Amino acid sequence: MMKTALKLFLILTVLTGLIYPLVVTGIAQALFSWRANGSRTYHQGVFTGSALIGRHYDKPEYFWGRLSATSGFPYNSAASSGSNYGPHNPLLHSAMEDRRAKLLAADPGNTMPIPIDLLTASASGLDAHISPEAARYQAPRVARLRGMTLERVHQLIARCTEPRQFGILGEPVVSVAALNGTLDGK
Repeated sequence: MMKTALKLFLILTVLTGLIYPLVVTGIAQALFSWRANGSRTYHQGVFTGSALIGRHYDKPEYFWGRLSATSGFPYNSAASSGSNYGPHNPLLHSAMEDRRAKLLAADPGNTMPIPIDLLTASASGLDAHISPEAARYQAPRVARLRGMTLERVHQLIARCTEPRQFGILGEPVVSVAALNGTLDGK
């Protein structure tokens, strides 16, 4: 009885601990290698990050992403977590007011309402995307500081806007890193 249990244990260990993971990894590498390897992005052969994790931009001539909920270094994937602040939490309101003040100071003439995704963090605190409305809100500031026409910046936003997944899931989003890279000619 013990011998049979040991044989079964070894067979299942090899099957589920070695063969199955190798087969799944092989399929992922063959069919979805970019995603299976972390959606890594490169510029001129240099690793620049992941398309799935936001990057910290604070210069006014760049588009800004959502707030990072990670402590210490912004968008630190090792510290991924939501802020878990409820709607009545003073820390949430403080972070939102700080961000609102920063946005208004960077573009004092902008009278459009600030989209909520520019004032709050995403559930993971690492979101690499903003809504098209958030990008359009920032367009006048970026156009002015880069000496571009507003129409040209709106064209770049449209070019970097990703549609709903499968045409029905989620909302259209703009990759902040792709948009800023396009502005820099990358």
